[in-house]
Amino acid sequence: MAIARRRVIAGGEVQGVGFRMNARAVAIRLGLSGFARNLPDGRVEVEFEGQNDAVDEFLDWLGHGPRYATVESMEVAELEPTGAGGFDVS
Repeated sequence: MAIARRRVIAGGEVQGVGFRMNARAVAIRLGLSGFARNLPDGRVEVEFEGQNDAVDEFLDWLGHGPRYATVESMEVAELEPTGAGGFDVS
């Protein structure tokens, strides 16, 4: 069971469209832990970890986001897993 952790900074129309709450719902469905938060510059930061296949599926989802979002850019960084649980939205 390989565990991966990623940090994604999503840009575009990603604030005010339910991006963070939808990200949380998808992450929980996939068994991922982490957090999603708005950044002052209008982007959203999402950090998450879990099984490799679930991480890859979530990365695909983050590429388009929820219905009213328009993801124009995505910066992805690999991180060391922390073993933290839950998924927070702030």
